[in-house]
Amino acid sequence: MTPNITPSTASDKGELYGDLKLQVEGIVHGQRNWVTNLANASALIYHGLRDTTKQPINWVGFYLLDQNKESTASEGTQAEKKDALILGPFQGRVACTNIEFGRGVCGTAAAEKRTVLVEDVHQFPGHIACDSASNSEIVVPLILGERVIGVLDLDCEVTNGFDQVDQEGLEAVAKILVEACDWRGVVE
Repeated sequence: MTPNITPSTASDKGELYGDLKLQVEGIVHGQRNWVTNLANASALIYHGLRDTTKQPINWVGFYLLDQNKESTASEGTQAEKKDALILGPFQGRVACTNIEFGRGVCGTAAAEKRTVLVEDVHQFPGHIACDSASNSEIVVPLILGERVIGVLDLDCEVTNGFDQVDQEGLEAVAKILVEACDWRGVVE
């Protein structure tokens, strides 16, 4: 089934996010598979922002809760499972594959259960440089009930590439995706 998506004719970000919400609702209609929906959502966001804002967005994608993350214990201590994220569907260059909660922008957003908007990633303590061209980043946690099941991550090649309009729009898109998908395989 091919989703019937009307291309955005937005002239600014505010309009774009209104269109993106409708487009994401269109792609998830009748489709609950999280891989399919996140893949299509990353494409819609990536191309929508690049086309509308002309900002050099260089990465849009998802990191998801890694159910297979094995913890290690040193001799004489008990193993402790540490929450981590694993790379999911995305648009952009090759990316980091595993991120522990609390590390980098993605791990911080996941651990703190809040959106993290970074104007200059080089000023963010512990930033993980998956792509050296990235200079700003926004990460929105995907929260199902009380549990973080992943994050939506966007990178831009210029500083101050994201703002409050992006935050509000991306949080609305994330909410649609969380509610629309069947998260088997991510949440056991």
